[in-house]
Amino acid sequence: IRTIIERIQAIWRGLAASSIEDDLLGRAGAEMVEAVVQGQLTVADAAQAYVAAQMAAQGGGAAAEAALVAAAFAGIAPDGGPLETLLYLPAIGVRRRLAAGMSPEDAMIGGLADMARYASTSIADTARSADQVGMAANRSCVAYVRIVQLPACSRCIILAGQMYTYSEGFQRHPNCDCVTAPLREHEWPGVPSPQQLFDRMSTAEQRRTFTNAGARSISAGADIGQVVNARRGMDIAHIYGRTLQVTHEGATRRSHYGRTRTRAGDRMERFAGQRYGQATSARYYRSTRVPRLMPEQIFQIAEGRDDEIRLLRRYGYLG
Repeated sequence: IRTIIERIQAIWRGLAASSIEDDLLGRAGAEMVEAVVQGQLTVADAAQAYVAAQMAAQGGGAAAEAALVAAAFAGIAPDGGPLETLLYLPAIGVRRRLAAGMSPEDAMIGGLADMARYASTSIADTARSADQVGMAANRSCVAYVRIVQLPACSRCIILAGQMYTYSEGFQRHPNCDCVTAPLREHEWPGVPSPQQLFDRMSTAEQRRTFTNAGARSISAGADIGQVVNARRGMDIAHIYGRTLQVTHEGATRRSHYGRTRTRAGDRMERFAGQRYGQATSARYYRSTRVPRLMPEQIFQIAEGRDDEIRLLRRYGYLG
């Protein structure tokens, strides 16, 4: 992720506040999207090997039942929308800062911070999502533990070392860099607890993360979980009377998922797509009858691992 952000920063240095919209709709925006997509492909491609290595380190394990399809995770924003649209938002942020009276330099610094946040979060979310699909495909994996590395926010610190079933959703926020450690058996690995992380922090870090009053309360013996109001999960969409997490990205006729649906007999209809925030001509095809479920949604509705693997194959995440 750091490598991708450095590449984006290098591209951003050549942009100007006066032309930021055109820049992000043009070559510079395309290069940033390409960089993030490459990052998504890299972390997704490594997920299955990572899970297999973790299982082997814990005493062996069966081989995965299906191959993870890295391309199925690329080009998708954390909310399931188009990555291109997400990475155009910093242009709007720059324009708003200019309208509020900020200098062009300060407006561009704020826009770069937005772009870095969106890009890093997109890649990190792809890694975690691919890890969970990889865990589902390997029956040796039964759970995962959340690994938190400092510096971290208070919401993440109170979840440090928590163990979840392999299919349970990962609670995260923008810029979250917490990771999963797949588990072969229900055992607690040697990862730091919230209190241990708090004790490792300097006084200034404790106050910055938990506020002055919060840090004093924890130091006095208060439970960290009671001090911090942890985030309970991501927002989800309500579509056709049901609560689902779906995406239209990677669902065109030329995509891996689109090809599998065409072979299955699904009707693919023309639609106007999005390119860097702008509508395109109706030259793409997408299934209107079979929305593509996100991996998180599959884990919520599937009935057992067999059903999970079936649905992950069905929606193109496993080959």
